[in-house]
Amino acid sequence: MVSYNPKDWFSYTFKFHKGDTFRRLWLMLVGIGVFSGIIAWLELEIWNLSATNLVKNIPMMHSLLGFAISMILVFRTNTAYDRWWEGRKLWGSLTNNSRNLALKLATILPDPEDSQRSFFRKIIPSFAEALHAHLRRENTRLALADDDEHGHLVQHVDVEKHVPNQIALVIYQHVYDLHKEKIITGEQLLFLNNELMSFTEICGACERIKNTPIPFSYSVFIKKFIFIYIISLPFGYVFSLGYWVIPVVMFIFYVLASLELIAEEIEDPFGGDENDVPTEKIASNIKKNVEEIL
Repeated sequence: MVSYNPKDWFSYTFKFHKGDTFRRLWLMLVGIGVFSGIIAWLELEIWNLSATNLVKNIPMMHSLLGFAISMILVFRTNTAYDRWWEGRKLWGSLTNNSRNLALKLATILPDPEDSQRSFFRKIIPSFAEALHAHLRRENTRLALADDDEHGHLVQHVDVEKHVPNQIALVIYQHVYDLHKEKIITGEQLLFLNNELMSFTEICGACERIKNTPIPFSYSVFIKKFIFIYIISLPFGYVFSLGYWVIPVVMFIFYVLASLELIAEEIEDPFGGDENDVPTEKIASNIKKNVEEIL
């Protein structure tokens, strides 16, 4: 995710960062400009349609459709941002629950040199790292497997399957084993239950966002609507703008297409785009915090 000062808006006006929509649209902008220039030349110089009422009435259509396209794009952008913000809240909850679980275990297992604390110090951050890799669709490497004392507990974890669920199962099994060995009481087991349950709940909510994109027909309709709207602009506005219709149409296309591109990028908050939720950094912070607590 891009870190910036929201109050320093002037410098960003003239700065093109990696995820700027202009970098992705410049070729299409040139094509739209060439198309608008050809239409303007044909209508003004060749066809001489300036007196045709049919063509002059085209701007009326754009004024009627302008409200509809603006409402559609506002709804599209808001929906995409809601998905991004929900993803960020879920990872915030994962951070809080990982810390709370570590705090409770630090209280239950007060000896800093306890091997059980060492196990949880490694396995709790492993869930966040595995979830990050799972949402990025990458294989997960478990550092805990290199631990001679507890490595046998995760040897059965298959990185080709659902790794976060398997790590959550390992945590559940280890906590239950502590209960059977009378290291923790039944009340303490219930005391830890909410944080243990939250791991799989957060994972499922993230998967819901990841695996449920905007309906295909809706996405295609927006793109077609923008394309037809832009392509028809030069036909009507060339008589009032002349050859200035070229930059005007290019700018309108840049604004409308940029809104759609931004919505496409943030509707999947767990990808590798520049504006996505920084899950890797959050997982690193969880590891740092848990290691400090335990």
